[in-house]
Amino acid sequence: MIRLAEVTEANWMDVAALSVRDGQKAFLAPAIDILARGYVYRNSNARVIVIEDDGAVVGVALVKEFDDEPLGYDLQQFMIGQQYQGRGFGSAALGLILDDLRREGHYDHVEVCVKKADTAAIRLYEKYGFTDSGYVDEDVPDALNMICYL
Repeated sequence: MIRLAEVTEANWMDVAALSVRDGQKAFLAPAIDILARGYVYRNSNARVIVIEDDGAVVGVALVKEFDDEPLGYDLQQFMIGQQYQGRGFGSAALGLILDDLRREGHYDHVEVCVKKADTAAIRLYEKYGFTDSGYVDEDVPDALNMICYL
């Protein structure tokens, strides 16, 4: 059973050990970097979300709040470990994350920046209502900025 959890002393090393397939490494930061970003973006209410299945750490995500207009949630990283991919964990976890953000209710949308070449991720986000926001970040012209209204 998939559930979302916090990073703890007991699970952080399992989170840090997560990795993706070689072909996916260009799309995501390493798990240890995701943990570090949670600290770095602490003033933006960043939270690292541990994704568990029956107590086993299967993935990690990072959500923070935008510091500038338009205010909203920023899903910065979303990773399912390579040995757990293809089992529906990513889809289930994304649904839970969006449900949590809706319940929290601070903002009316969540955004994610996805490399255009990461078609599997784009399909997953589209399944949950994300669409192209039309915004183009000059620093990452090979990325698609997607938005989902909560």
